[in-house]
Amino acid sequence: MKLRLSNIRKLGQGDFDVLVIGGGINGAVSAAALSGKGAKVALIDQRDFAGFTSQQSSNLAWGGIKYLESRDFGLVRGLCKSRNHLIENFPSRIKEIRFFTTIEKGFRFPPWFIWAGTWVYWLFGNCFTQMPRLLNRRATQQEEPVVSTANYYGGFEYSDAYLHDNDSRFVFQFIRAAMDHGCIAANYVASEGARRENGRWVTRVRDVISGESFDIRAKVLINAAGPFVDDHNALTGEKTEHQHVFSKGIHLIVPQITPNRRILTFFADDGRLFFVIPMGVRTCVGTTDTRVDSPYSEVTEEDRQFVLDNINKRLNLAKPLTTADIIAERCGVRPLVVKRTGNGNGERDWLQMSRKHEIDANQETAHISVFGGKLTDCVNVGNEISTLVAGMGVSMRYPAYKWYGEPHASVREEYFHQAQLMNLDSYTSPNSIEALSTRLWRRYDQQALELLALIREDPREAEVLIKGTDYIRCEIELIRHQEMVTKLEDFLRRRSKIALVMRHEDIRNAEGLMAACEILFGDEAREKFDEYFASDAGQGPAATTA
Repeated sequence: MKLRLSNIRKLGQGDFDVLVIGGGINGAVSAAALSGKGAKVALIDQRDFAGFTSQQSSNLAWGGIKYLESRDFGLVRGLCKSRNHLIENFPSRIKEIRFFTTIEKGFRFPPWFIWAGTWVYWLFGNCFTQMPRLLNRRATQQEEPVVSTANYYGGFEYSDAYLHDNDSRFVFQFIRAAMDHGCIAANYVASEGARRENGRWVTRVRDVISGESFDIRAKVLINAAGPFVDDHNALTGEKTEHQHVFSKGIHLIVPQITPNRRILTFFADDGRLFFVIPMGVRTCVGTTDTRVDSPYSEVTEEDRQFVLDNINKRLNLAKPLTTADIIAERCGVRPLVVKRTGNGNGERDWLQMSRKHEIDANQETAHISVFGGKLTDCVNVGNEISTLVAGMGVSMRYPAYKWYGEPHASVREEYFHQAQLMNLDSYTSPNSIEALSTRLWRRYDQQALELLALIREDPREAEVLIKGTDYIRCEIELIRHQEMVTKLEDFLRRRSKIALVMRHEDIRNAEGLMAACEILFGDEAREKFDEYFASDAGQGPAATTA
């Protein structure tokens, strides 16, 4: 809380090179790239960081194999290269994973055609991942007996990548990197519009928590407000070549379907790729693709039934999944970019519209709008923004600085060396699915060295604080100081994924949760606890997207 209040004071007093509006993936990488290269950057979001679209993804970093069907070969090639780059630069956070795919009789393409497509996909990715593999019925039955082969027509296996933790945590790590390089960022600060004044942007903002309003001055204004880009451009009077249309997608979190660490992939009844994604001791199932007119979305009974019907139809489960099995839900819109002069989807089939990004830059007003995009291509977005901002006269003192990626291998080696010397993994909770040393490094990288020091000083700091989770006491203390948790939902849903893997009532009753609140919020602990459980915040994503 202190960090946020300190940054809000600095926002109102400073004169910045760049103000980024929006703390989703596009805004986060823009701020990280610019601050790392030496620009004076501010960033605000009217919700929490990654608190809207960027918290509702499938947790995949994939090259978009489905876009081969629509012949977006350039896009697929670029996304595959971006995926490879992420795997190389974030080895503990983004990992290669196999996609186990089956095709049913009556599908629109024969198996050999799709099989050939997996090889094209592999070649587009410079053969970076494991080779595709053809699956006969027997191999499918032996390796994944949970998959139904009653209507089996063919199958194959190929590779893409996924986020080991949740998407919003990945986004926040870019925000944290930006702050480490001098960016002044604050969540729950809403822009009320901006005007040009003496060659600079003056943006009127409001602290959503306190209600206080003030101005932020900056030379360049970047609108990275995700699905609200068009709304904010209307406030500033900016005209752009592109605009957004929206597609709603949902995921259901259910008990673990298969213990194997692979993604089961099917073609749903509407022809869209449909995933069964491992999430530790849970499984994430989805998604839908429903055209909507508003960024605000919620899970409907029809949505739930579509997902449940599709998954039950394609799996051999001892007992079909029902709504009673749903532990949590994710629901958000995909902002799809189209030409403003188009009719919303042009000549393209709705389900084939891609997640490409477009950046509209107005050199005269020093204004940039970021449309579309997806997590896989985030590094390219940051680099493109840096080039555009430099072209608008902002000095980059360190133009060649590499602003993304995990710390140098020597830092990682030192961390694990210290962890081994103190036998850190002996503190791993019996219920944890991975070693404590590995988990702390993935979540906090070089800041994990601070956690080692705290545990050496007092081994009780390594005790699990919130029963039913793997979060230890010193983690909560680090989060209080470094991660700008303002509401309990910020921690349960975004800095961690507790709200995605535990039922709402189990979280409420979890031993140690109030102790965690007292660390995070001090005297406001009870108020923050009651605020979260008095609302619908923990019962699904509908409330978090409103």
